[in-house]
Amino acid sequence: MLSMPSHIDRYEEACALSARMVRAARSGEWDLLIALEARVAALRDGMMAESEASPEERLVAPEIARKRGLIQQLLDDDAEIRRHTEPWMEHVRKLLGDHGRRRRVQQAYGATDSPDPGFDSVSRA
Repeated sequence: MLSMPSHIDRYEEACALSARMVRAARSGEWDLLIALEARVAALRDGMMAESEASPEERLVAPEIARKRGLIQQLLDDDAEIRRHTEPWMEHVRKLLGDHGRRRRVQQAYGATDSPDPGFDSVSRA
């Protein structure tokens, strides 16, 4: 008979994925980072659904300490991932903001790629 993964097993799986996310963030592999984040989110959602459906399993002191360590590792990994993604996100925000401003100016004043046809007729007269 197959046994269900324990609560600690799920945290360990999340930590393994989180460590891979750190490596992806350090190397700028954004698509991999996004895919891994989706897997962590699915795992987290599954853990939440399980905890709502059944009472929390009782942990003994060593398991509590292990769970605490795993949660701390997840928090540390999250901080490291943010250290690499936030500068990139700020760069993307700036690019999008500059593009948005340029588009609003063009909408407000019209594109000036071609000369005003009224100007040509006046200047030739």
